[in-house]
Amino acid sequence: MSMSASPSPDRAGIRGWMLFDWAAQPFFTVIITFIFGPYFVSRLVADPVTGQAFWGYTITISGVVIALFAPVLGAIADACGPRKPWLAFFALIKVSALVSLWWAVPGSDLWLPMLAIILATIAAEFSIVFNDSMMPRLLSQRDIGRVSNQAWGLGYIGGLVVLFSVLLLLAGNPETGKTLLGIAPLFGLDPALGEDARITGPYAALWYLVFIVPLFIWTPDSRIGRPLGAAIRSGMQELRCTLAELNQRRGLLRFLIARMTYQDGVNGLLALGGTFAAGMFGWQTLEMGLYGILLLVVAIGGCFYAGRLDARLGSKRVVQVALVILLVATLGIISTGPGYTLFGLMPLSLADTGGSFGTAAEKAYILFGLLIGLAFGPVQASSRSYMARSVGVDEAGRYFGIYALAGRATAFLAPMSVASLTLYTDSARIGMAALIVFLVLGYAILRSCPYPATTSPAAERAGRGHLQPE
Repeated sequence: MSMSASPSPDRAGIRGWMLFDWAAQPFFTVIITFIFGPYFVSRLVADPVTGQAFWGYTITISGVVIALFAPVLGAIADACGPRKPWLAFFALIKVSALVSLWWAVPGSDLWLPMLAIILATIAAEFSIVFNDSMMPRLLSQRDIGRVSNQAWGLGYIGGLVVLFSVLLLLAGNPETGKTLLGIAPLFGLDPALGEDARITGPYAALWYLVFIVPLFIWTPDSRIGRPLGAAIRSGMQELRCTLAELNQRRGLLRFLIARMTYQDGVNGLLALGGTFAAGMFGWQTLEMGLYGILLLVVAIGGCFYAGRLDARLGSKRVVQVALVILLVATLGIISTGPGYTLFGLMPLSLADTGGSFGTAAEKAYILFGLLIGLAFGPVQASSRSYMARSVGVDEAGRYFGIYALAGRATAFLAPMSVASLTLYTDSARIGMAALIVFLVLGYAILRSCPYPATTSPAAERAGRGHLQPE
């Protein structure tokens, strides 16, 4: 469990690693948040309240599976050595599941899109475990925060490109049947049948398949490992030791608990924020896509600026600032409805000026949404660099598996809380308010965490003087 010397930079390898985010992000951007998720809520189900509940339970199921198996896979990765075979295996599952979303026709059974989203999400998150665990081997401690944020920003650029192309070429306005370019959707897609939303599944699958190729070609992989059977046995033993070891690495344990809590709120906000707007304002694919573009433009700038701040101020401060911004944004969006914002303290005109986002309430919602765009990249990228600075190269796989567990162990709680509270109160707004609890608790726990969260029990005992609790 040694902390090896800083890796020598391999520029092509680092670029290949960064392109994983470029390849992977459109799934979260286009499928989960801005296009297919809102389509599921507003058009596959009879009413938005029921739709939000079913979507929340879909995210919940995938979160439970990820929480159970991500630490095991991370530990196996350390023992098995190479990460690329695992990335290829999960790519096959993800691509197949996304392609099947084409058959999610309005009025059809929900089991197919729910199963496809569950499988795609599980495969996506497990792939992230293996990709993230490559980071300490590729990057020096000095560069980790900057490159992590830049890779996240690059991912958002990829999401923006896919989202923009959907709106320009594939998504038709329900009233005119034309795309943003004023042309008929390519391939004869019919918006009335939801084809402009359903096509995003195969599109995201193709994008991922093409752009993970550079990682397989350029990025070096560990060549030292054991046969799979021995790796599984060794990995399980290592996982048990890691969980016991966390008892001694108290700073790291506190950080993981903090991330487990606030990441629940972040995941819930990303998975449900778009569907909430679609249900409240009746936004269709075009409006949701434009909303997504606005958020992603802000997110790209936020990530690249946060990368510079991470190098200057440290990952912890970047995460704290981002959480405060997300809390303000969440309060803002749940306080906004037709004719008002700030819980009615600021009445707004109900007049609709026409076009996209024609009411004052929609414009207010977008303003709060831009705050989400500013912060949701840095809170995740700097959390990743916080973790990478706190573990050694040889233990990165199992600890990034635990890190994924911390991001998913209770990830079902946020969407389940939103879904259940929505059904109980018959109010999507009250349901969304559950996310505030996760953000506030996570921030409170993070305040007591040392930075970095130490590298080993021996290092923690020897290096107490250099820790920086804030």
